[in-house]
Amino acid sequence: MTDDLQLVLDDATEHMKKAIDHLETELIKIRAGKANPNMLDGINVDYYGSPTPINQVANVTVLDAKTISIQPWEKNMLGAIEKAIMMANIGITPQNDGNQIRLFLPPLTEERRKELFKKASGEGEHTKVAIRNIRRDAIENIKKMQKDGLSEDAAKDAEAEVQELTDKHIALVEKHLAAKEKEMMTV
Repeated sequence: MTDDLQLVLDDATEHMKKAIDHLETELIKIRAGKANPNMLDGINVDYYGSPTPINQVANVTVLDAKTISIQPWEKNMLGAIEKAIMMANIGITPQNDGNQIRLFLPPLTEERRKELFKKASGEGEHTKVAIRNIRRDAIENIKKMQKDGLSEDAAKDAEAEVQELTDKHIALVEKHLAAKEKEMMTV
């Protein structure tokens, strides 16, 4: 196998891994009934005029399976953190006691679980599309290389390898979604 061909395969592998990593990050943000500090990822607080992630202005801890505690490093940040959580619309109302903010996760209804799983499935579908696009680009590169003198057998082998990579990563997406569904449907 030529270096250029190996480069195309390595590039496709790397991009597919990044797509899976992104899916894992997005699935963590979808709450499944258990408190998880990662639920607050992506929520920024106005910290003296600049948007800053909550975990950079406060300690975020899980007190129990249904409660998250946010202890700001500066007391004057309580209001800003509370406002940021409300604006993020994550379905939880923050409770401010003057020293810290507590988030009490309500039990998920069957309807809400299905809605959240639908959101998770949507993320999975986006990842599958991204993986298929990566496959398409890799195969196009292989076809260009074939026009530039790569043997037909080598091109077919490389395309088969790209397809194998694609199948492996799509199966990984399915595995992540099945695990998330199990986690969400467990009461």
